Amino acid sequence: MLKNISFFIMCLFILLTTNPVLASDNQIAIIIDDFGGDVKGVDQFLEADIPITVAIMPFQKYATEQAELAHKAGLEVIIHMPMEPKKGKASWLGPNAITSDLSDEEIKERVHQAIENVPHAVGMNNHMGSKIVENEHIMRIVMEIANEHQLYFLDSGTSEKSVIQALAKELNIPFIARDIFIDDSLSSQREVELQIDKLMKLSKSKGKAVGIGHVGIKGNETFSAVENGWKKMKQNQLRLVYLSELLEAPITHQLHHIQYEGGSAP
Repeated sequence: MLKNISFFIMCLFILLTTNPVLASDNQIAIIIDDFGGDVKGVDQFLEADIPITVAIMPFQKYATEQAELAHKAGLEVIIHMPMEPKKGKASWLGPNAITSDLSDEEIKERVHQAIENVPHAVGMNNHMGSKIVENEHIMRIVMEIANEHQLYFLDSGTSEKSVIQALAKELNIPFIARDIFIDDSLSSQREVELQIDKLMKLSKSKGKAVGIGHVGIKGNETFSAVENGWKKMKQNQLRLVYLSELLEAPITHQLHHIQYEGGSAP
């Protein structure tokens, strides 16, 4: 009888300590868009030991410099490629955006230049682009070049009719989509923290979650919210990781990552 009880206790212990929903399974990636300029939040994110993925707009004044700094800090770098939206000001795109009036050769040239302008990039996502991401011909050109450079692709989720996922599958490009925007140009720190709470809840329910925030007008608020959110994630046994770690298909890059205390990105 005692032997049976001991066996039961041992089995119960194993079951409890090998729960299939492990902390390491509940992963969150936060991408911070709009790096490349001298805007609020940039310095804080680059100097903090928070494992974010840095999305840098090419052709901005400090794009190359910030890519180097992010890489040196051990952060993951991707290209935040400006693309034409259905609505919006041209000034929001910055120089050398992908627009629908370009020739195929002009599109190719701009994508190649963007990759050169943002060293150490391992992926790409769209900046705005609600018009372009629905255009299969243009996106095929962009993504074929990304594939040549072994870049994964993040769909920022600016259009429900985006062709990015279908093309990624066809071209065998590692792909992932944004789940939640954690901020906007009017967000308070508290509002960003509430969005991060939603991201954490989503991670617990499906095992992983992808959020996008921004430097810029409210960059300081977003940084403070992410900093607090990371502490809360660790308290709740959630891992903040680089975006590449959530990809279903592996990438072949040797990423320059650093170890973070508390079970973050390797």
